[in-house]
Amino acid sequence: MSDDENALGPPSSGAETALDIASLVASAVPWVGGPVSAVLSGMSVGRKFSRVREVLAGMADDLQHFKSEASERYVKSDEFEELLENVLRRAADERNEEKRCLYRAFLTQSITSAGPSYDEQMKILRALDAVQPDHVRVLRALLQQPPTGDLGIMGSPLQTLHQRLADLPRDHIEQLVVELNDLRLTSLQSLKTMMTAHGAQDLRHAVTPFGSRFVQFLLR
Repeated sequence: MSDDENALGPPSSGAETALDIASLVASAVPWVGGPVSAVLSGMSVGRKFSRVREVLAGMADDLQHFKSEASERYVKSDEFEELLENVLRRAADERNEEKRCLYRAFLTQSITSAGPSYDEQMKILRALDAVQPDHVRVLRALLQQPPTGDLGIMGSPLQTLHQRLADLPRDHIEQLVVELNDLRLTSLQSLKTMMTAHGAQDLRHAVTPFGSRFVQFLLR
């Protein structure tokens, strides 16, 4: 038996499995249980359901002590149900646990913020599809405030990123930045250019306005 099957417990019918997951969410966050049940009832059942369960259980835990009338209205909307279905289908196919955690964060933030526009959320979700955990690490490193005190005389953005992401090879960092630039999440073209130490340490400007919205939505 696979790990996915073990995570779900003994084999059961699709209806029972979907009901089990929906009940788990509803017991923690009753007002989100309805939309979750509606989406799960239309999804195919299989070993990937354990990934869906993991994301929804985490979301329910995130929301357990959260209460908002605006959010309660939002989760009853057709837009949220469609968004939820889109996210859960992606989560079901995602093998990487860290990436599934980002899908969980996306759902939680969508609910707690009562949803920015549907188009904006879909734009963020499409970017999330193309992003891997190391991309997120680079974004976080770029957004770090520069340290105080003596920073030295000169430096480069690549040196700064390698200091902040010491376990990642420099050529991998360079490739990650190229990919983030392609996604319009960053605009950092001169990684190796030498500049003042302060300029090399303060890289917050390299994150684009969309990149900032992406980060704020997922990484709060």
